Amino acid sequence: MKLTSRVLNRTALQRQLLLERSALSPVQAIERLVAVQGQDVNPPYFGLWSRLTAFTHDDLTSLLYDRRVVRGSLLRGTQHLALADDYAWLRPLMQAPLTRARQAAWGRVTAGVDLEELVALTREHLTGRTLSRPELRDLLARRWPEVDPMALGWSAQALVAVVHPPPSGTWNRGGATPFTLAEEWLGRPLEAAPSAARIVSRYLAAFGPASVMDVQAWSGLTRLRPVIEAMPLRKYQDMEGRVLYDLPDAPLAPEDVPAPVRFLPYFDNLMVAYADRSRMMTAEQRKAVCVGAIVHPTFLVDGVVAGRWDLKDDVLVLKPFVALPDTVMAELAEEGSRLLAFAGAAGGRVTWRPPAA
Repeated sequence: MKLTSRVLNRTALQRQLLLERSALSPVQAIERLVAVQGQDVNPPYFGLWSRLTAFTHDDLTSLLYDRRVVRGSLLRGTQHLALADDYAWLRPLMQAPLTRARQAAWGRVTAGVDLEELVALTREHLTGRTLSRPELRDLLARRWPEVDPMALGWSAQALVAVVHPPPSGTWNRGGATPFTLAEEWLGRPLEAAPSAARIVSRYLAAFGPASVMDVQAWSGLTRLRPVIEAMPLRKYQDMEGRVLYDLPDAPLAPEDVPAPVRFLPYFDNLMVAYADRSRMMTAEQRKAVCVGAIVHPTFLVDGVVAGRWDLKDDVLVLKPFVALPDTVMAELAEEGSRLLAFAGAAGGRVTWRPPAA
């Protein structure tokens, strides 16, 4: 069975809670999404606000303080928020891509460092206490004074399972990133050998149908084809003939279901969930949205990316890629006003820049 791009789009939106706001709790929503991108502190709040009927800043902040949700390096080696129960198996699965990324970024400058010793010393420094990355970096530099201290700090983060406890990661709270041993924060050990099939199933529930390359692009894992082909999955094809996999009982959304405008924040996982992102944006739009390591905030019109947005000094600036009808701009302005209210800028204003000629 071949699936059109519009069916894939509507199905992705449905599974991402973007066709209509969901009554799920924040815990249920984060579980549904597998993990929420947390490269910066405020985007997870905006991402959940766009998906849930009743969501406040305190809803997520309290989950972080209660240790039901934790923040740490997960998918693609980047910062994510995940349920504590999910972190316990996700983080061990992510060790291979984290190690690979560390080697690519810092392998040359740490060539003389015994990595097993680095891991042991990191754990020794963190046992029973929380240290900021600069504090841990400086302690490690005493052992390897000839090595770039930044390389030591980032290597420790990649090689040792650490989480970043609050207030770090909560609304509007920046500053130096704190490190705490994950097992101590969670109060339990991480899973020793989680199955890669588990992450495939969870991904498909949140983003499917999708190809092997899509799963790998989202997760950072490699060599998943044998895993996926051994699973009892349903197979489809896209209009270009690529094989797409899905859970056997996962429904597809009708292609004619309406999709309201939605605002997605910096780094939202939906923007990087596929190797082939044509169900969400064109190749040219992808160049404007995914710029180097930055994934810009976007707004969706009729289910697809229609532009970028920025919020600064209580002004929400919309930057459409093409001219949009007045009715759509009015819908965006209305949703934008709700976004401003959520951000604590109810007296702010919505404006826009004309598309580039």
